Amino acid sequence: MELREALRTTGSVRQFRDEPVPVEVLAEILDDARFAPSGGNRQPWRVAVINDRAIRRQLADLMRPTWDEYVAATREGTVPFNSIDYQPPANIAEAPNPLLDQIDTIPVVLVVAADLRLIVASDHELPRAAIVPGASVYPFCWNIMLAARSRRLGGVITTFLSRTEPQAGGILNLPPYHALAATIFLGYPIHQPTKLRRGEVASFASVDTFGGTAFG
Repeated sequence: MELREALRTTGSVRQFRDEPVPVEVLAEILDDARFAPSGGNRQPWRVAVINDRAIRRQLADLMRPTWDEYVAATREGTVPFNSIDYQPPANIAEAPNPLLDQIDTIPVVLVVAADLRLIVASDHELPRAAIVPGASVYPFCWNIMLAARSRRLGGVITTFLSRTEPQAGGILNLPPYHALAATIFLGYPIHQPTKLRRGEVASFASVDTFGGTAFG
């Protein structure tokens, strides 16, 4: 697959065929993904390949309340868990989620952690949530997605488990000073979305300043 096609057609996949992903294919995906950039080339990522069904179910149980709140907040028209003005919704109900409901049968479940000792966090003293540290781990996560796409697999990156890091960390034997960055689900897709909706360049790029003339 050409790079441009992969960049423009890799949509999130949450439903998979009943077809296992060979161990050697997953190994190739991770082998390609490791070439992602990171600050100082420190490669702070760690990956847990979750095969044990009991562990999968525990992780799903931890993620479900966050998912339910996410759905409820979205229905109220707010951006869930945003760090500026988020207010939890008044009514939270259980919401279906095939990834969590069927986590026992998802072909591949990966949990990605990052060693915070190896990550530059140049904005950690600013009076807002730090965003810079993600630059050293999320390119790796996206490389997993692109490497999977090139092998006819699909998947989705989620962050719901991070909210329960104290509990999940104990289940996963998370090393000290590590943070849970993402849970990635992969498999052979029932349907691979390729017609993606994104804002035009002029809607987000401007000349000289963020208030300048629209670029493009």
